[in-house]
Amino acid sequence: MSDFWVRVLELAMFVPAIVLHEVSHGYVSYKLGDPTAKSRGRLSLNPIKHVDPFGTLVLPLLLWLSGAPIFGYAKPVPIDPRYYRDYRKGMFLTGLAGPTTNLTLALVAGIVVRLLSRGVLVTGTEAAPVVTVLGWVWYALYFFAQINLVLMFFNLIPMPPLDGSRVLPLFLSDRALGKYHQFERYGILVFFVVVLLLPDYLGIDPLGWYFDATVAPLLKLFTGV
Repeated sequence: MSDFWVRVLELAMFVPAIVLHEVSHGYVSYKLGDPTAKSRGRLSLNPIKHVDPFGTLVLPLLLWLSGAPIFGYAKPVPIDPRYYRDYRKGMFLTGLAGPTTNLTLALVAGIVVRLLSRGVLVTGTEAAPVVTVLGWVWYALYFFAQINLVLMFFNLIPMPPLDGSRVLPLFLSDRALGKYHQFERYGILVFFVVVLLLPDYLGIDPLGWYFDATVAPLLKLFTGV
């Protein structure tokens, strides 16, 4: 496969993964009585509705150009928990909606990858292999499964503003929840320390270890690769 077209394919698969992740948050919130996302047109599958200038365009493009793994985020779908009958349960369900959607997409893509792996993915000779159409479809779905698992486990980290910060309150006492809300203002700072400073300056990569322990085995289970 041409490295350029492989990277283009990865970029293309990244977009529906983040769009469906965000739409699921808004849809579940809507089903819980919150009309905010729907009234602002954010339940649409049109990617343009969910573009965040930096997270959806600049960051993935910079990573793509540098040859690094593609990652990013869409514009968060607005929700208003004041509409929920039960704040903790409502936040839990809306927070879990995105990762659950990513898990489902990864599972479906993985099953198709297993089926396609029995077909002819490469033709030609060993010296001059030619990737078939099925080969390109296989890789697209394999990467789609991978990026969905990365998005799922990344967002489950219980650190604001990630989805895990919405899931965690269900398991906290009122006192602990108050302490957690005080911590939220520092969430983005802790995130940058863990993701950027520790790997660069101390050679410690907790996020990489986390993905190795979560994404890698589940990806192999789903795809058989």
